[in-house]
Amino acid sequence: MSKLTKNQKLALSKVEPGKMYTLKEACALVKEITTTKFDASVDIDIRLGVDPRKANQMVRGVVSLPHGTGKEIRVLALCTPDKEAEAKEAGADYVGLDEYIEKIKGGWTDIDVIITMPAIMGKIGALGRVLGPRGLMPNPKSGTVTNDIAQAVKEVKQGKIDFKVDKAGIVHTSIGKVSFSEDKIRDNAKEFVATIQKLKPAAAKGTYVKSIFLSSTMSLGIKVDPKSVEEI
Repeated sequence: MSKLTKNQKLALSKVEPGKMYTLKEACALVKEITTTKFDASVDIDIRLGVDPRKANQMVRGVVSLPHGTGKEIRVLALCTPDKEAEAKEAGADYVGLDEYIEKIKGGWTDIDVIITMPAIMGKIGALGRVLGPRGLMPNPKSGTVTNDIAQAVKEVKQGKIDFKVDKAGIVHTSIGKVSFSEDKIRDNAKEFVATIQKLKPAAAKGTYVKSIFLSSTMSLGIKVDPKSVEEI
């Protein structure tokens, strides 16, 4: 087992094992124990009392974080020529159709989100093997298949993200950067948890939100008291 660094020991001394912190405390603590030289992402992990193998207990949706994610999101707009100008004006990094479909067929996936139109989904269906495993396949439920291309691009650029519970019943996403203020991290966390709460499946029994952890890139996870998320 490798020796702990000075910074790792310091972080361990500040996070009490088994203790549940309020969201406010956790937001301050995650900044305090992060020692990376780069601007680390702040992540939230929520374990849900659902069985994702059952279709009626699947939890997925979209959320617009009040302060964005702090990440530069690379957006590809696959649209008809008449929509290209508005997609570019809205901030899409790449705009086009057939030439990008061919690039993706060749293995190009240097993007974070693809936004397209319902009429074009027939062409994109063939890209499922490339896009599916990378979570890049456009989906009407996440707002990435729409005729209002410009609005969809703007929302993604401003911090709209989509999420989906994994096989273990956990929803994981980034809600900001360590450079964000404690209040901004807290606002984003509250918005994300509130969105998850609204999506509780009717078939889910017992405790819905089982645990919440806040962490940053390479940091310890900080257990958050779910009740504290609802506090002002």
